[in-house]
Amino acid sequence: MFSDVEIRWKRGNRLLFSHNSPCLQGLIELMRKQNHRVLVMWALDCVKETLARFEARYPDETRPRRCLELCASWSRDEVKMPLAKRAILDAHRVAKEISNPQYGAICHAIGHAGATVHVASHAIGLPIYELTAIVLEYALNDFSDPVRQKIDFYIQKLKYWQAHTDHEDLKWAKFLLNSPLG
Repeated sequence: MFSDVEIRWKRGNRLLFSHNSPCLQGLIELMRKQNHRVLVMWALDCVKETLARFEARYPDETRPRRCLELCASWSRDEVKMPLAKRAILDAHRVAKEISNPQYGAICHAIGHAGATVHVASHAIGLPIYELTAIVLEYALNDFSDPVRQKIDFYIQKLKYWQAHTDHEDLKWAKFLLNSPLG
């Protein structure tokens, strides 16, 4: 199930998961069945733990939090795309500025979660980068259980939002209501 991760690790790849990773296929299949709004709610919910982990290590770095706040506001039509887009790029910039690859991957995960508001296909970036961070944290011999648990977490959250997104009294930006997936 994780042979591709081990191969990528040994090659020194920066990303250890991809759209083709066998362990992600169940999640990806479930994601394909969702509308854009469900993926937005899922990504912004799942990334809360990720942000908390980042802020515990880098309490003075505010750009990832700002990214998520502005993207959530954008999804409700409270701010315009250029402001949110700059914040997304700033979160990715933090990833390149810090020297710790694990927390760099976490920043990229945060950026992709926010970018899900723009394009639903960014949603998969959250698990790809966050799972990479987990492998970097636990190392090659001990990562499988934490990765499986995180994938289960993603699936449970996605099922929750699949059932609840359109039943909650949520304000949505028009582009999310009129999205081809929406």
